[in-house]
Amino acid sequence: MELIKYEKVEVCQEEQIVLQNVNLSVTEGEFVYFLGKVGSGKSSLMKTFYGALPISEGEAQVLDYDMCTIRRRQLPYLRRRIGIVFQDYQLLQDRTVEENLLFVLKATGWKDKKLMKEHVNEVLCQVGMDTKAYKMPHQLSGGEQQRVVIARALLNSPELILADEPTGNLDPDTGTEIMDLLYGISKAGIAVIVSTHNMLWPEKYLGRRLFFRDEQVIES
Repeated sequence: MELIKYEKVEVCQEEQIVLQNVNLSVTEGEFVYFLGKVGSGKSSLMKTFYGALPISEGEAQVLDYDMCTIRRRQLPYLRRRIGIVFQDYQLLQDRTVEENLLFVLKATGWKDKKLMKEHVNEVLCQVGMDTKAYKMPHQLSGGEQQRVVIARALLNSPELILADEPTGNLDPDTGTEIMDLLYGISKAGIAVIVSTHNMLWPEKYLGRRLFFRDEQVIES
């Protein structure tokens, strides 16, 4: 099943062309790399998948939504089906790990407090962080914070996970743990797109490679 289908798409930021003539298809369970230098358009293309950046030209479908005509009120429903893993974590610093995840569930319509706590514990178990639910973000290492971010991304059983430089701030050993986790998630049937400039990962964790250069996206 196709989750993303882009044909002749152009992406602009502040009237500057970032990418043009992008043709891309992503199906469920795929592990896909966006590879290229900083500023080559990897993050910009990812932002178009969840409506944070508009499509300038072309045809673009994400999870059955037309990204060229999608309305603002439809975006929350699209975003519930996508898990996003940020390089800089974006955790709420004044709340515990558990409270961070409960906040997301509440914001996406969950009401039953007992079920919410059980579900938070489930996803924390998935990422090996179930014993750290009471910790504040500043009490965690970078790798632990990134595991919490992945748990947050898994909360609403997404069909697609976008990981933008997920190992950029981590040492090599911790980065390997995070990539192990993301690769395992794709093996469970969830499509994962990883943006990175670390060329070691595609050698270790096999997947499709898309190279970003000169405003183009080229599949290797």
